[in-house]
Amino acid sequence: MADAPEWKARRANTAPTKPQTIIDPATIVHEMRVLKSAEEIELMQRAADIAAEAHVEAMKAARPGMKEYEIEALLEQIFRRLGAAGPAYTSIIGAGANATILHYINNDGELRDGELLLIDAGAEYRGYASDITRTFPINGRYTKAQREIYDLVLEAQMSCVEKVRPGTTHDQLKSHSIEVLTKGMVRLGLLTGDPAELIKEKKYEQFYMHGLGHMLGIDVHDVGRYYYDKKSRALEPGVVMTVEPGLYINPNTKDIPEQYLGIGVRIEDDVLCTANGPRVLTNKVPKNAEEIEKLMAR
Repeated sequence: MADAPEWKARRANTAPTKPQTIIDPATIVHEMRVLKSAEEIELMQRAADIAAEAHVEAMKAARPGMKEYEIEALLEQIFRRLGAAGPAYTSIIGAGANATILHYINNDGELRDGELLLIDAGAEYRGYASDITRTFPINGRYTKAQREIYDLVLEAQMSCVEKVRPGTTHDQLKSHSIEVLTKGMVRLGLLTGDPAELIKEKKYEQFYMHGLGHMLGIDVHDVGRYYYDKKSRALEPGVVMTVEPGLYINPNTKDIPEQYLGIGVRIEDDVLCTANGPRVLTNKVPKNAEEIEKLMAR
């Protein structure tokens, strides 16, 4: 049966208005996630504590002859046992020269005596991520060359952590890490020349080719704008970010001191910006070389 004229008129009057504008709410929602509430910080602290305990146990367990995936399995077992849903991302377990490969996830190499092991692994707890990297000697003792590279990265990392304060921009943090690492690389003979010129020419990128860190939260690389009108975003109380400088010396690199070939080091902590300065959520994992050696000697 055809509609009567009055029904057509009623339909015309009650029909929903067609949308005139489509607005993506992601920008608004993403910015709401940048500053963490007290409740969120508590959850992130628990995620950090779980990951920290797993990293400590991995340091104790690592031995020459093991496979990278054995360490990965240990980490994930501890994550689950302590209440995490699992890893917050695919764990990176890089032994020896594998540590010089960014985002290495094969995790099938062998742990060899005299080499370093880089572990980049975090836990997800009630929807929030942690993200920790430590680099330590498989046999429990750093060689002189390993220690020189390690201490340089640690110097840059701790110096940048101290600058996680309100008003500091992401670009300022990255620039500071570049300055510290470049000066150190000149001192060690990895680079030759005036540090300022080397920085201008981006020569450091041969060994330090990634950003200093990223915002952390519901996602490991959490949402939120890093720039406003091409100006780097300033930190505010409530921001949680990673601080993770590194040096990666490919074993095939030419014209550098041979003792540094194949060494890859990254040190990463999760840091909360507060009005009173930085709060390191992941400070339960040792990162001073002496502390690591003492832990592994046990």
